[in-house]
Amino acid sequence: MLDNRVEIINSRKLHLDFYPSFVSKATPLRPMKSRVIDKSGEYLKSFLLWRSRHIKNKPFVLMLSVAMGFLCAVAAYCLKTGVHLVEAFFVGNLIKTSSKALYFLLPILGIILTRLVVKYLIKEDVGHGVPHTLYALSKGNGMISKKRTFSSVVTAALTVGFGGSCGLEGPAVSTTSAIGSNLSQLLRLNTKTRKLLIGCGAAAALSAIFKAPVAAIVFAMEVILLDITTFSLIPILLSSVTAAMFSRLFFGDQLLFEFEIHDKIQFVEMPYYILLGLLGGMVGLYFTKVNFLVARIFGKINNTSLKILIGGSLLGALIFVFPPLFGEGYSTVYHLINGTHSGVLENSQFIAFQDNIWVILLFLSLVVFFKAFATSITFGAGGVGGIFAPTLFMGSIMGFVFSKFINELGLGKLSVSNFSLLGMAALMAAILQAPLTAIFLIAEITGGYQLFIPLMLTTSIAFITVKYFTKHSIYTMQLAKRGQLLTHDKDQAVLTLMDLKNEIEKNFKTIGPYNSLGDLVKRVTESKRNIYPVVDEENQFLGVVTLDDIRQIMFDKFMYDRTYVHELMSVAPEHIEITDSMETVMEKFESSEAWNLPVVQNGIYVGFVSKSKLFSEYRKKLKDFYEDD
Repeated sequence: MLDNRVEIINSRKLHLDFYPSFVSKATPLRPMKSRVIDKSGEYLKSFLLWRSRHIKNKPFVLMLSVAMGFLCAVAAYCLKTGVHLVEAFFVGNLIKTSSKALYFLLPILGIILTRLVVKYLIKEDVGHGVPHTLYALSKGNGMISKKRTFSSVVTAALTVGFGGSCGLEGPAVSTTSAIGSNLSQLLRLNTKTRKLLIGCGAAAALSAIFKAPVAAIVFAMEVILLDITTFSLIPILLSSVTAAMFSRLFFGDQLLFEFEIHDKIQFVEMPYYILLGLLGGMVGLYFTKVNFLVARIFGKINNTSLKILIGGSLLGALIFVFPPLFGEGYSTVYHLINGTHSGVLENSQFIAFQDNIWVILLFLSLVVFFKAFATSITFGAGGVGGIFAPTLFMGSIMGFVFSKFINELGLGKLSVSNFSLLGMAALMAAILQAPLTAIFLIAEITGGYQLFIPLMLTTSIAFITVKYFTKHSIYTMQLAKRGQLLTHDKDQAVLTLMDLKNEIEKNFKTIGPYNSLGDLVKRVTESKRNIYPVVDEENQFLGVVTLDDIRQIMFDKFMYDRTYVHELMSVAPEHIEITDSMETVMEKFESSEAWNLPVVQNGIYVGFVSKSKLFSEYRKKLKDFYEDD
C-alpha cells in the first residue's frame, strides 16, 4: 500500500517519501544550507503532493501500468528494430555480396564492442535479464540501477546484431523491469508497488515483442511474480494489453510466425506427442548442463582479452560452419514452419545438398547440438542476450527433425509444421520450466489455438521429464544455490526474503579462554545475556559458556583465580556461516534443537542468532508478503 501520510515539518506539509531512502522517517530533518533544488525537483514535489491529495493509490497504480505498457512497447521496438537493421545490413548485403568469412569475424567484433561499451560507458555489470530481475525481487527490494534502463538494449543490440547466438527477449525484460523499478523510485512508491511495476514491465516486454498479451501475463505470474492478488493482476493485464496494442501500431498486425493450421490433429499421433515431450525434456536438460559447464570454464579465465579471443573464435567458427546459428535464428524457424526446409542450408558450405533430406536432417541435428554451445559461448565471452530465441529456435528444429525422421522411415504421416510448433513449446517448458507460458505463447504467436491439446500434453511431458533430473530452471539455478530465489513454496519464499545479516545480535560479551572465573563473573554483571562466546586473541570463535554452567560456582570467590574459562567452555551444538541461506539456518536450528547459535565468518566470531527473533521476523515477512493492497 502506498504511504500517503503527510507530516508537518518546519511549518510546511511535506510528503515523507520525498526524502531519500537513507533518511529515516523517525529522524528529525535538518535544514541543508547548501542544497540547491532544481525546477524539475520542485515540479516533481508539487505533483506528488497534488497526487497524494487527489488520486488514491489503486487508481494511480492502474494509470502507471498503462504508462508502463507504452514505455515498454517503445523500448521493445527500439531494440528489435535496431538489431534487425544491423542483421539485414550484414547478412542481407555484405555476407551475400562479399565473403562468408564475415560469419567468422562479425560475432568477434560484436563481443568486443559489447565489452568496450560495458567497460567505458556503462561501467557496471550488465548481467542477464531474467535472473537479474528475479534477484532484484528476492533480495534487492525491487531496486534496479538506472543504467539498466538502457544498458541491456545497447549491449544486446551489439551482441545479437553482429551475430551473437542468443535472443533479445531477456534483455528486453531486463530493460522494462528497470523502467518499472526506476519509475516507482522516482514517484516514491513503496516496495510492494515497486515489485508490481517490475512485473508489469516484464509482462509488457514479452507482450510487445511477441504480440502475445495472454502469454505475457502468464509469464509474469509463472516466472517473475509470486504474490499475485486480484488487484495486482489488473495492472499486469493493463500493461500487457497496452504494450500489445502499441506493438501492433509500431510493427503492424503481422504475428511473429504467420501460420495457419491445415493438418488436423489425429488421435493416432498421441504416442508421438509423448515421445516429442520426452525428447524435449532431454534436450532441455542438455542445454542447461552445457550452459553451466561453459560458464564454469569461462569463469576460470581471468584475462578478459583472452576470454574474448577464445570465445569469439569458437563462436565465429561455429557460425561459419553452421550459418543458422547467426543471431536469433528466426529465419530458420520461418523456413521450417512454412515447409521451405531446403532454405536452412542457404549461405552454408552444404548448399549443394539442399535437395537431400537426410543431409538436411543431419545438418539440423548438428545445429541443435551446437546451438547450446554457441549460446553459452556468447555469454561466456562477454556477450549480452537472452535464451528465449535460442529455445524457440532449437525447439522448432527438434520438432521438424523428429517428425520428418518418422515420416521418412514410413512410421507415420506426421504434420511437420505442427510438430515444429510443438517442439518449440516442449523445449520452452523444459528449459524455462514454464509450461503454461509455453502453451499460450506458441498458441498466440502462431494463431494455432487448435493445437491446444497436443501443446498441453507435449509441454507437460517435457516439464515432468526435466524436473526429474533438475529442480530449477536455467533462470533460477544459480539463485537457488545461493538461497536467493523466491519460489511458489510459501515458507521458502518468505525465508528467501529474510536476510541473515539483519538478524544477527551483537550485544554478547566475549571472553578469552585463559581469562579467570573472576573475569567471567565481571562480564556477567555487565551483560544482560546468559551466553558468553569464547574467542581467542584473533577473535576466532572457540566455544560458549552459559550462565547455567557457572551458576553453582559464580559466588565462590575462592575459585575466581583458580578456574579458567577454557575449563568451563563447551562446544556450540552448531554454528552458522555468514554466507548460509536462511533455509540452511533453519535446518541447523532444527537439527541442533538450540535456541541461540553463533554466527562466524571464516571462523571469526560475528554474533548470535536466536530462534525466537527469526520466528518473529518470519511472521512479519509473511504478513507483509501476502497482505493485499
